[in-house]
Formats: sequence, C-alpha cells, structure tokens
Amino acid sequence: MSTPPRQRRERELAQRRQLIIESARELAEAEGWSAVTTRRLADKIEYSQPVLYQHFAGMNAIIDAVAVEGFAELTSVLRSAAAGGMAAVARAYLDFAEHQPALYDAMFSLASDLPFGAPEAPTPLHAAFAELRTAFAGAADESDTEVLTEVAWSALHGLATLTRAGRLRTAFRDQRLAQLLELLGTAGTRSTVEAGKAAAT
Repeated sequence: MSTPPRQRRERELAQRRQLIIESARELAEAEGWSAVTTRRLADKIEYSQPVLYQHFAGMNAIIDAVAVEGFAELTSVLRSAAAGGMAAVARAYLDFAEHQPALYDAMFSLASDLPFGAPEAPTPLHAAFAELRTAFAGAADESDTEVLTEVAWSALHGLATLTRAGRLRTAFRDQRLAQLLELLGTAGTRSTVEAGKAAAT
C-alpha cells in the first residue's frame, strides 16, 4: 500500500529540515559558526536558499534548532551519569562542553530567541535543567533547589568556557570541580570527584 501524498510530503519536509540541522552542525564543528551561512548550507545540502527559508526564517532559527537538539543530547548524557551522583553529572556536563564545542556554543553562547527559563521553552531545555536540578537537589532546601541549580549550572558553564579559552590551568581541572562541589554544599571532596570520574567512564 503506497504512502498518501500528504504523509509523504510531510516526511520529506521533516527529513529535509533534519538535514539542514545536521549540515549546520557539521559545518560549525569543522569551521566554526562564522562559516555557517545559508549559502554554504544550500550548497552542502544541494538545495536552493529559498528551500532553506521554507523551513527556517534565517540562521538564528537554524542555530536555535541545533541548540534544541543539543539540549536533548545533553539530557541523555546527564541522565546516564546520574547513577554516579553529583560529581559524575558535573563531570559529564564539562565533558559534553569540551567534546562538542560548536554545539555547546549554539546552546549557550550565540544569540538565541529560545525562551530560556520560561514555561513555553522547548521540552529539551526543561529536561536538561531537570537533570541538573535532580543532581543538586540534595545540596539545598526544597525552596532553594531551583536557585542553587542555576548557580551550579552557571559555575559549570564558567569552568567550561574559561577552560576552553585557555584561561585556567589544565592540570587543576579536578581540583576546581572538587572545590566547586564543596562550595555548593555537596560531598564534593577530591575522592568523590574521582569516584564520579570512574562512574562516567
């Protein structure tokens, strides 16, 4: 039985949209976001620029779509690390930022129209934050969990971006993470960080 034309058209549009997102990610990881333009993407996917605009209003919309995909991936990474406790989740976050810099930039550094911190934010954004909240919930009273999670997230982002920029000493990565966890009121001693590192591998 053949697929109805409308369903086939919807499937083709979804596949083309995903191709645009994946192509943008590939170009960004290879050459940086400054190299990702609608012209370059059109050439890469072998469609005209107007076809791109059938799916996205412009580059900002494409970057936001990449970011949403990144948050879904980050959620999976953090969830997989959760069994190792807070230190494992924190390390998994830093590893994610280190190993996928262009994706991380789309999520956290580039201009975005995504409604961060708002109820209408895409589900993957809420899901990633929920994983961090769960990891750090034991370090705060119930009324402070949201704020403490934002502080922890901000600190992890700072460590990730400063390390990547070469502003921090590479040899002290574990010590910095241990100190951060301790300051946040966790059981983040150096031995806990090492245990989290082992659990994440």
